[in-house]
Amino acid sequence: MSLFIGSCCLSPPLVMGILNVTPDSFSDGGQFQHRDAAVVRVRQMVAAGADIIDIGGESTAPGTTAVSEEQELQRVIPIIEAIRNESDVPISVDTSKPAVMRAAVASGASLINDVHALRLPGALEAAAELGVPVCLMHMQGEPHTMQQAPHYDAVVTEVRTFLQERILVCEAAGIPRERIIVDPGFGFGKTLQHNLDLFHHLPRFVAIGLPVLVGVSRKSMIGQVLDVPVTERLAGSVALAGLAVWLGASIIRAHDVQATSHAVRMCKAVKTGRAGKE
Repeated sequence: MSLFIGSCCLSPPLVMGILNVTPDSFSDGGQFQHRDAAVVRVRQMVAAGADIIDIGGESTAPGTTAVSEEQELQRVIPIIEAIRNESDVPISVDTSKPAVMRAAVASGASLINDVHALRLPGALEAAAELGVPVCLMHMQGEPHTMQQAPHYDAVVTEVRTFLQERILVCEAAGIPRERIIVDPGFGFGKTLQHNLDLFHHLPRFVAIGLPVLVGVSRKSMIGQVLDVPVTERLAGSVALAGLAVWLGASIIRAHDVQATSHAVRMCKAVKTGRAGKE
């Protein structure tokens, strides 16, 4: 299953490097807000093996507050333009706002990564008009309250049903199935047990027949299982990246690109019986 993102035809499993241009992201907030630092970071991630760069201008970590459309545009667009001026690496924009989607794609982004699964007013229409791939993520509640008391009767079934319904909505709006990626939304309105159940049953999401994105890098589920702070979650993150690839994930979203890329490539080599990145 190849993924066409912009002018690139990419062969999964892929590593999506995280670039948060925010002051309050849970792991790297404030490190890459300025254009020069962000561009240097992108160079490092591409050299380390990133296939896609995911740029976000609004933190969606538990307890954070929303930012204005104008503020998000000011954070994200200059960075996208600077990256595109010197690299053809596929750029994903991590946003739920239609205006940011439009400006980001006009500036060189070629993938929309939306934690709200195109449910905000105008987002579905914008994504359909822009003609780029979209990633639909499941989230129960809103970022500032989602971890207060998440509840499901059957988390795997409910999350899978939600994603299937959003796929149908997207198709009805004119977004073809081959432009859709799905994300179970680990850590977004889920307890540790919910996250473990979703990961254990990841093949059920792969069975939908679309690329599955897994984003668990440095997340609290690792801290809860291993009893370690954010700064000590590399091993757990890499372990989950390898497991996700083994279970069929197509895209691994990661902070620690080189270690993740190495794990992904080794898992792919063993799973396919062939060495080499392609």
